[in-house]
Amino acid sequence: MKTDFLKSLLSASGLSGFEAPVTKIIQEKWEPLTDVLSLSPLGSLHGIKRGSGKSHSLMIATHMDSIGLIVDQIDGEFLRIVNIGGIDIRVLPGQAVNVHAGAGVLPGIICQPPAHLLPEGAGKGAVALKDLLVDVGLSARQVARKVKIGDTISFATEPIEMSGGLLAGHSIDNRASVAALTLCLEELQSREHIWDVQAVATVQEEVGHMGALTSAFALRPDLAIAVDVTFAKGPGENSWESFELGSGPAIGWGAVMHPFLHEQFKELAEKLEIPYGIEILPARSGTDGDDLQIAAEGIPTIVISIPIRYMHTPVEVIAIKDIQRTARLLTEFITMLDDGFLEKIIWDD
Repeated sequence: MKTDFLKSLLSASGLSGFEAPVTKIIQEKWEPLTDVLSLSPLGSLHGIKRGSGKSHSLMIATHMDSIGLIVDQIDGEFLRIVNIGGIDIRVLPGQAVNVHAGAGVLPGIICQPPAHLLPEGAGKGAVALKDLLVDVGLSARQVARKVKIGDTISFATEPIEMSGGLLAGHSIDNRASVAALTLCLEELQSREHIWDVQAVATVQEEVGHMGALTSAFALRPDLAIAVDVTFAKGPGENSWESFELGSGPAIGWGAVMHPFLHEQFKELAEKLEIPYGIEILPARSGTDGDDLQIAAEGIPTIVISIPIRYMHTPVEVIAIKDIQRTARLLTEFITMLDDGFLEKIIWDD
């Protein structure tokens, strides 16, 4: 798998509610791979790949938004910040960031005051976000002229190809899944499939799955797949609830997952000799799948997740072969869908 496209996604901004920079990259990539390309009123990207049939459609949702920060207050030459989406604050001090100001992008650093200047007790353990600052290297007068409250701040970490077929960077959650869906669309160029494929890069997942809910309502697919990430084993994360990097995609099981689809994906993975895990998600999954399932009159849904380390930090890590395996699983599922598939689906747990 060539990583150029994924690296371009990991070098772009595109915070929840402010996805335009990454949307443009995906639009350019999907234009030749889909038959119809459009934006929803909220900004989700809909790419329709027509099948040879006329009746049925499958929606595959991969959210393109990312976590980040926003300027909450200007304090002299420093910026006070609040989060967009969930962020692991323990790793923030010292991180390089880009402040997206009206005058352009200002490089900056997240910093924290010395422990003795923090509020009493605040210097013990991870410093709270309200006590962190962003330094863009300008005087107070210059900052006041160039930056305004509400400017977004994205991580400036550049993607790194590591040893062992791993890749690190910010926004791997969930742009790795966008890359998997894109690879699937590329493979479908030479494969016959009956069902229409609705490839969707959703917005605002990190703040409430709004893009998935509205796109599913608009597109009304017969089936839906949410492709996202899950926790890989790593420092402090070695429980049965996490998965080894390189161990293949995790197939969700729980209230959001349609039992028939769960069994179909397990059987297909075994047939293809693709390694996989079972992710137990007894209630809500915390993914777009939660809202795909309940859109309109309800849509049979499954969640497929790719393991990553250091989730919701600027240095997430993924195994490239897990992206490839996920793409192949999606492709083979699409090509096996026939006109009678829906008749087999019953909720039988």
